[in-house]
Amino acid sequence: MSDELISILVLVVVFVIATTRSINMGALSFAAAFGVGELVADFSADHIFAGFPGDLFVVLVGVTYLFALARANGTTDWLVHASIRLVRGRVALIPWVMFAISAALTAIGAVSPAAVAIVAPLALSFAARYQISPLLMGAMVVHGSQGGGFSPISIYGSIVNGIVDREKLPGNEITLFLASLVVNLIIAAVVFVVCGGLKLPRTAVADEKRDAGAEEAPAGAEGRLTPARIATLAALVALVVAVLAFDLDAGLTSISLAVALSVFWPDHGKKAVNEVTWPTVLLICGVLTYVGVLDEMGTIDYAGKAVSDIGIPLLAALLLCYIGAIVSAFASSVGIMGALIPLAVPFLAQGDIGAVGMIAALAVSATVVDISPFSTNGALVLANAPDVDRDRFFRQLMIYGGIMVVAVPPVVWLAMVVPGLG
Repeated sequence: MSDELISILVLVVVFVIATTRSINMGALSFAAAFGVGELVADFSADHIFAGFPGDLFVVLVGVTYLFALARANGTTDWLVHASIRLVRGRVALIPWVMFAISAALTAIGAVSPAAVAIVAPLALSFAARYQISPLLMGAMVVHGSQGGGFSPISIYGSIVNGIVDREKLPGNEITLFLASLVVNLIIAAVVFVVCGGLKLPRTAVADEKRDAGAEEAPAGAEGRLTPARIATLAALVALVVAVLAFDLDAGLTSISLAVALSVFWPDHGKKAVNEVTWPTVLLICGVLTYVGVLDEMGTIDYAGKAVSDIGIPLLAALLLCYIGAIVSAFASSVGIMGALIPLAVPFLAQGDIGAVGMIAALAVSATVVDISPFSTNGALVLANAPDVDRDRFFRQLMIYGGIMVVAVPPVVWLAMVVPGLG
């Protein structure tokens, strides 16, 4: 048995054990990375640790730390009430507002995880207060960020269009953008209906406090801006500006702002550190470390090349969409697109498959699955959901991500690739 097949089999075993026993999947994945890396691939420990997602670790800790502070001093309560007033109490509009904000942020240049890091904590705080499904709210934020993610001036759009130009393939920037926007909009509408969005109040509702308040938020004082809340609002604005205008790292910026707030309000800071979702951090970082080992072993390239060698172009196109979806659910969407588009070049050059539709299908397949709890966006949603059974929510996100992996590739293949068959 080849090393690549062994690494895939071990990944399956990790999933089986994690779903049948009460063991953190991240801890299992660290053990798998060590076993496969040392015994199969003959990697050193440093080589294995090279796959540790340090940037994602800081994003998860920094963002959850900052917004835990915001919850501790009542800032998120204040923002939720302000949002209710903005839509005149119509709770049913809020998921769509979050979708639109996320889409706008990525369309003007924010990377998808940065947009989700900004919007998801507030959206999920709102969901907790008004009994909106956290799965619904998280999906609206993620699909919004992906819906705007391929505009001609966006990060994802610029990267994919750049790859297309480099490979001298025909491309269409507007088609790519609209394909992602329409698919994510349709999925968001379906999720809105399935997850109870039609049952949410469409008329104005009273903006009442549901939770027994935060430390500086006694009953009846939610509308008051205290010094801690003003400083926290300024920190949140600074986070948006730093990420969008100056392209600073969302994780490092968040943790720096959280530390600054903790210096002035140490009681809030102490409480916030305890609310960082450490089991989620372990889970995500462990799984991605093992995926890094797979990447270094060449397992991902092995699978992609095996598909591209198939003599039936239409079948190869479908399988590449599936590989993009499956791998992207655990790894970087941009990285996967950067690998798969060049792999598709040989049969695209033959003219049997339309390049514009194929590239759009690959892009959508590789990003629509980012609600998976193993992706950066899904991990941010999981980590920032207050007042939930985190194990149950993790399973919901995993099932939802699995549905996206299974259902979306054949749909976009049928809609975008098959019509362009030469």
